[in-house]
Amino acid sequence: MIFEFRKSSYSGGGSGTCVEVALNVPARAAIRDSKNPTGTPLLFERSAFTTFLAALKSDHYPT
Repeated sequence: MIFEFRKSSYSGGGSGTCVEVALNVPARAAIRDSKNPTGTPLLFERSAFTTFLAALKSDHYPT
């Protein structure tokens, strides 16, 4: 499968380094480091990734 990665407009500042995400993976999300685009992406269950993003947005994540 070919992943369609994208990065947030908020990522990387002026350095251009960031984490990119692909959501076109069936029932999963793929994450990669923009500095290593040919590396193996990390795969997460979509529900776990959605929960993670919601926690980040709400600033209520476990420490």
